[in-house]
Amino acid sequence: MKRALARIAATLAALASLAACSHGNSQAAASAQPGSATVPHKTIGVSIQNREAQFYQDMESGIRAEAANEGYALVVVDASRDNARQQSQVEDFISKRVDAIVLTPYDSAAIGSAIAEANSAKIPVFTADIASTSNQGHVVAHIASDNIQGGFEAGKLICAAVGKSGAIAIVDEPEVTSVQDRVKGFKEAIAQLCPGVTIVADVDSGGTRDKASSDTGDILQAHRDLKGIFGINDDSALGALAAVRAAGLTGKVAIVGYDATPEARRAIAAGEMYGDAIQYPARIGSTTIDVIRDYFAGKKSPAFVKIPVGAFTKSS
Repeated sequence: MKRALARIAATLAALASLAACSHGNSQAAASAQPGSATVPHKTIGVSIQNREAQFYQDMESGIRAEAANEGYALVVVDASRDNARQQSQVEDFISKRVDAIVLTPYDSAAIGSAIAEANSAKIPVFTADIASTSNQGHVVAHIASDNIQGGFEAGKLICAAVGKSGAIAIVDEPEVTSVQDRVKGFKEAIAQLCPGVTIVADVDSGGTRDKASSDTGDILQAHRDLKGIFGINDDSALGALAAVRAAGLTGKVAIVGYDATPEARRAIAAGEMYGDAIQYPARIGSTTIDVIRDYFAGKKSPAFVKIPVGAFTKSS
């Protein structure tokens, strides 16, 4: 009887061992399958300079949609236009050991030290919409609108709106690299297409609506013959529009913005603004994830991936 029980116990032990081996093999096979839940996913840290802006909300949507397609986890945070906060966020990404970092720098010159820290931690850094201008740190790729071409589109719109001559103003934000490119392209268009048009004011309104409105009011006082305004983003253009309305000049001063947000499109449809250069922020976001995917796969991407900019007018 004892020998029979021993044989049964030995048989059960063998079966249990076989089952365990079989289970282990199936687990190993599952972990080798692409897309399996057991495959360690990649995590990407994203620091957006200002999530309140419609542009960055749209860009984030593009990032999230494409990251979901690729099975990547995201940690998305808002720098709230604060360089110190953004630097701290990069340090937090490093402590979390994310697999890649995406930044839209608030301060293009100061962000370099944070990028260098990520480099030291062997974490690749990508910039979207706004580039780093620092000589510190290495960015794998910058994904953004072709802002020189976009500025040229805005210049074409102003020339169409005001004709071959007249006084115009720029409501600017010169410390931002993307804006520098927009203004460069805008001025190139003026020089080529309507050289009789004169830029009589170029003011730094910080890309904010309230200051753009106040500054535009001052410009209108100083230049009664003003025929057009270029706002480097739609907050700037809509701030300028508020001042033009207050001065009773709606429709008499042509306003061109940049982004074609829903509010700006409504103003264009109503004839209060002439038009906008239109960016595609969701495409910038999705392309950023595509570039990161290629990097993970060992593929080399261009240092600057340009997204074309279009034009939006009432006829659009």
